[in-house]
Amino acid sequence: MKYICFGYYDKSKFAGMPESERNAMFDKCFDYDDHLRASGHWAGGEALQGTETALTLYWKNGKVATTDGPYAETKEQLGGILILEARDMNQAAQLMAQHPAMTYGNIFEIRPAGDMNEIIKASEQRRRKDTAR
Repeated sequence: MKYICFGYYDKSKFAGMPESERNAMFDKCFDYDDHLRASGHWAGGEALQGTETALTLYWKNGKVATTDGPYAETKEQLGGILILEARDMNQAAQLMAQHPAMTYGNIFEIRPAGDMNEIIKASEQRRRKDTAR
């Protein structure tokens, strides 16, 4: 089963790190990513640009509205996602507990990926019927 791991970090703490410490952290994290790949647990992942580049869309007064920045204002910000392959939530938690970013104060939120396959198939069938008329 796939688990989505959201990685949060404290931007001010990160900015205050000496470059050598920041580089050591990245090296340890990328080494662990390589370990996850080699063991078959890595299913994907991406870093995110800073919150200042974010755009939030929402529904207001019958139309889509936008706001610059993230949805929630917090000290920590979402820095990236990692898609993990694990047999269950316990294994996902065990794998992420070993991630070196934890020792730098980062936070990981883990959620099971939603399986949309059946919903997508049903939608495709409905849409095919609508276009056949």
